[in-house]
Parts: sequence; C-alpha cells; structure tokens
Amino acid sequence: MRMRRRRFLRGALGAAGAAAAASAAGGCGNLHSSDPDVLTFMFRGSTEERDVFAKAVELFTKKTGHRVDLISTSADQYATKLQTAILGNSTPDVFYLEPPRTMAYVTNGVLADISEYVDATDLPVDDVWPGGMNLYRFDGEQIGKGPLYAMPKDVGPFSFGYNKTLFEKLGVEPPDPDVPLSWEEFLDRCKDLTRERDGKPVSWGTSVNIGAELHSYAWSNGADWVDPTARTVTVDTPEFAEALQYVVDLREKHEVTPSINETEGLDGYQRWLRGQIGFFPVAPWDLTLYRTLDFEFDLCPYPAGKSGESATNIGSLGIGVSSKSRRPDRAAQLAMFLSCDPDAQDIIVGQGQTIPNTRTRAKEWVKDTSIEPQNKQEYVDIVEDYGRFVPNARTYTPEWLDTFFTNIQPVVEGRADVGEYLSSTQATMQSFLDEGYDQLRIDQEANS
Repeated sequence: MRMRRRRFLRGALGAAGAAAAASAAGGCGNLHSSDPDVLTFMFRGSTEERDVFAKAVELFTKKTGHRVDLISTSADQYATKLQTAILGNSTPDVFYLEPPRTMAYVTNGVLADISEYVDATDLPVDDVWPGGMNLYRFDGEQIGKGPLYAMPKDVGPFSFGYNKTLFEKLGVEPPDPDVPLSWEEFLDRCKDLTRERDGKPVSWGTSVNIGAELHSYAWSNGADWVDPTARTVTVDTPEFAEALQYVVDLREKHEVTPSINETEGLDGYQRWLRGQIGFFPVAPWDLTLYRTLDFEFDLCPYPAGKSGESATNIGSLGIGVSSKSRRPDRAAQLAMFLSCDPDAQDIIVGQGQTIPNTRTRAKEWVKDTSIEPQNKQEYVDIVEDYGRFVPNARTYTPEWLDTFFTNIQPVVEGRADVGEYLSSTQATMQSFLDEGYDQLRIDQEANS
C-alpha cells in the first residue's frame, strides 16, 4: 500500500498527490501575511479577469473592514503555484479550485467544511445555481451530497454561437435561437459559409476544438464518457464513434473547417476573431473581448445528433477555504461574497466575466438586449435545462479523462481509425479510473 501511495505522490500535478502530501503536515493558512487577521486570496485568470475580481475584493474590504492580500496568476501557472503552496504548508486562506479536485482536497484535509457559515449568512446563497453548489458537496463517497466545501465562483455554460455579420453577408439563413440544427442541417449551413476567393479560402463554416466541444457532439448523439455510476468508461460505443467520426469528417471529408495547414499561421480561434468563421463557441468569459470585435454575434444551441436534443458542458471554478486558515469565518465570508453578493455581482457580471451566479438576477439579466449577445437566454437554458458537468467532476482523479486526448491527434487528422482508437483508449481510461478509486480508498484509510 505504501508503495502505491509513494508512486501516486510522484505525480507532481496530481490533485490527490498534492493534497495527500499537504495533509501530512501542519502550517498556517496565510501565504504571505504574518497577521492572522489578514486573509490571503489566490486566484487566476486573464489580466482583465484578475482586475475585475480585485475590484470585487476591494469592495469586500470596504464593506467588512477585513483586509485581503491578493495572489493572482495566469491560468497556466495557477495549478503549479497552488500545489507548491499546499506542499509548502502555506495554503492561502481562500483559493480557486477546479471541481475534479474537490474529492481529493476534502479527503486529504486541504479544504474546510464551510456549511455552518453558509447556513448562517444573510447573503443570497440559497439563490445560487444548485448545480454549481452541488459540485462542491462531498459526503466521502459521492459528489453532490454532504457538507459544502466551496462556493461556486461561477457556472460557465459553454454555448455555441455564430457570426451574424458573416451570415448576412453571405446570405445564409441564421440558426434558430431555440431549436437546434440537426447534424445534416448544420453541415449544410457550414458548406454555405465556406467560401473561396481567387482559389483561396476566405471563410469557413466552423472550427472545432476537440477537447472542449466533443462533449456536445457525443452527448447529443446518445453517447457518454462513463456509465451513471461513473465507474465504467463507455467511449467504445457506436454512438460515441459516430460522434467522433462526424467531427473528424467536418474537416477531413467536407472541408468546412480550416485545414491543418491553414491553422498553422492562424488557428480557429484567431480566425473567428477576424470574422472568418461562421459557428464558434461563445462562453461567458469570452464576452468582454467578443464585444469589441468588428462583427455582430449571437448564441444558438449546439447541433443535435440522433438524440434530437442539443447538449453541451457547464464549467465552474470553486472558491474554497483552507482547513488551516486561522480565520475560517472571514475566509468563508469572502468566498460567499465573491459568489453571490449583489454588489460584487454588479462588478463581475457587468464586466462580462460570468453569467449571474444567482437565479433571480439571471432572469433579469437575460432581458437586457442593449449588449451582445441578444439571446442570453441560451446561457440560462444550458444551466437550467440541458447542460451537463464534465464527468471527471464526479471522480477522484481527472487523469482518466485527460488520457483520452493525449494521442487523439492522428484520429483528428484522419490518419487513424476512430473505432480502433476508442477501443484501445477505453481500456487505458478504465485503468486510470480504477486507479483513482483505489487511491480514494488508500487516502481515506491514511486520513481516518
């Protein structure tokens, strides 16, 4: 057992590995402050997002009198720096965490149970999206039940969108704001949007980010990553193969997305920003930038496979409190404030960083047609109706899902068979998933 635990800990970026090592030692909660009355808050994001949340924290200090030291990083550096803090027994009082880290951080004593503070607050915590709250509940066996260990910073509906200006320019019928296109209809629109000038492509129907968007195509075709118990990987089904093949064919067969050569200089995202892509994801965190572009855009449902229903994923970050914090009451107050204080939401939502984190506010927000997108209701529909959280949020470690994309490039480029890849990858994914559950039991015993 000890050999397995040491081997697991060598995974430097493994959530459970970091958490397990951290739980073995004590230490104060303040990363940079020797004053126990000064909270430390570690968070990440673009420069714009960090500026916005810094303003919200400034408002917290103004309202409560509680001082907060900010530790902000870019998104690509955050995981490593947070882990270093945890391993160094200097976990910040309040910090962002991804949902797949919840089980490991709770099991290994990194996160504090904030239920008592949430139950006692006057802030509108009961109005926060229930799905977002449940991502950070864990009873020792199952996500979504038991004590609360973090407040959702946000729920991020990963919506589809389209370039209204390009559609109008090319005379292509825009998608219905409520009814998803079928895969056949979507392909037809993409073909109409893909144009050349002097023998060179100047616009394309879409551009697919396989890691972010395959969820939508698989789910809408009746496929899923795991069974309902999250114990068995299910990517080796005909429905999943059909979905992946459809995505591959968009470029390799139908040529309605930029080719490999065409993305070497400018990738799909950059071409969308230049107005050359018809359909493209429009997530809430994109809105600040997208509203500055030289074309109009709006939201629509993702195209639907044979289920006939659109599907997409919902992202989230949690705001957790360190179990080592010397002021857990104030730390929990900050987490709740950033999640749902009305004035803080004015700052955060108003700057185009998230959709409103409370249901009542969201109902009013969608009525505002003065700023893009017009069809904001699509975001709310995703959160309330048909969106799903990626299933690694319900498992002990996320590596089982990560491994799916490790060697997928030959498949995406049409150089490897879809069915063969899914069959072989299912076995590898299953092995990682099983190891994660084994590690859960090891860590539970070690921390009991």
